[in-house]
Amino acid sequence: MQVSNWTRRGFLAAPAALGGAAVLAAQAPNDTVRVAFIGVGNRGHFLLTRMLKVPGVKVVAVCDLDPERLKKAAAIAEGAGAYTDYHRLLERKDIDAVVIATPVDLHKDMTVAALEVGFHVYCEKPMAATPEECRMVANAAASAKGILQLGFQLRHDPARSASIQFIHQGGLGDVLFLQGYRHTGDLPRNTPWYFDRTRSGDNIVEQACHILDLMVWAVGAHPLRAYGSGGINLFKNEPPGRTTMDNYVVLYEFPGDIRLEFSHIYFDPPGFSGVKERVYGSLGAIDLTTGIFIEREKKIERRIESPLAGQDSNYLSLAAFIDNARARKTPLNSAEAGLRSTLTAILGRKAIYERRVVTWEEVAD
Repeated sequence: MQVSNWTRRGFLAAPAALGGAAVLAAQAPNDTVRVAFIGVGNRGHFLLTRMLKVPGVKVVAVCDLDPERLKKAAAIAEGAGAYTDYHRLLERKDIDAVVIATPVDLHKDMTVAALEVGFHVYCEKPMAATPEECRMVANAAASAKGILQLGFQLRHDPARSASIQFIHQGGLGDVLFLQGYRHTGDLPRNTPWYFDRTRSGDNIVEQACHILDLMVWAVGAHPLRAYGSGGINLFKNEPPGRTTMDNYVVLYEFPGDIRLEFSHIYFDPPGFSGVKERVYGSLGAIDLTTGIFIEREKKIERRIESPLAGQDSNYLSLAAFIDNARARKTPLNSAEAGLRSTLTAILGRKAIYERRVVTWEEVAD
C-alpha cells in the first residue's frame, strides 16, 4: 500500500513491506487465521459474534478492562486467552490479526502498536480523533508488514456498494449534489465516553464519519472546504458533563462545484426521519441506503441490484478483512480511504466549532 500525497506533506509514500504479519505468523495450521480482539464492549462484542462466523478464523485472545465483558467474550470465543492489558496480548506469537473496537482516543496507540509488531489490524472507525493522530496511524500503516483495514463497514453494504458502483460507472451522469442526514434519538447513556468530545472526537467524527465516508467515496475526492454550526439545544448536561453536540449542520464543497449538505440531530421523534444518503446527478438521483435510482427526465424508478442483497455489512467487512490478510491485499476501506474520510469529519468539526469556512489544508497539512 502507498499513501498518496493529497496533502502537501504526504505520508511516507514508500510502499509497505510485504511481510503479512510475519506471513501470517508462519502460517497457522490449515491456513486458519488467528484473531485477537481488543475491546469487547457493545461494538466489540457485536463484531466478535460476526467474526466467529467467518470461515477459517479462530479467535485466540480477547482483551478488555471490564471483567464482566471480558468473561462474556472469553466464553463465546471458546479457548481464547483473556487479558486486561493489550500490551500483554500483543506479546503473543500465535496471533495473525487484531480487531480493535475501543473508544476513539485509544485507536492511535493500539493500532500503531499492533502494526509495529507485524499484525494485520482491523480498527473500528474513525481512524483517530485528531489530524496528528490520524497521520501517525497512516504512517504506521504505510510502513507495516500487515494490512490496516478501517471499520467503515458501510462500504460493504450490498445496496450502498452497488449504488456507488453505479455512480462511478456514470449511471447518474455528472455528480451535482449530495445530501445526508442522521436524525435519531440520543446515544445510549450507559456509555459515558460517547458524550465526552475529547474521547470520542464528537458525534460528527465518531458517528457521522460512516455517512461522510460514503459521500467522499461517491465523489472520489476529498472536500476543499466546509462551513457549519451546531450545539447542545435539548440535552444540556444530559448526561452530566456532556460536551458532545445534540445537533449540527455542515456544508462541504468538493472539486467541480459539488456540494454536500449534512445534518445530524439526536432529538428526532422515533420513526420521524431516520438516516438518508442521497446523491444527485445530471441524469437522476439515487438513495444509497436502498439502491433506488430515479431517472430525472423519464421519471423511471428502478433498484440497482446486488448479488449480496440482504447480507450483513459487518460480516462482509470482517470476511473481506480476513481475505485481505491472507492475500495481503489493499482493503476497500483502506488506511488511505479511512484517513481521507476521518479528516473530512474533522474538517466539519473544526468548521462547526469555529463557525467559519475551514479549508482542507488546515486539517490535512
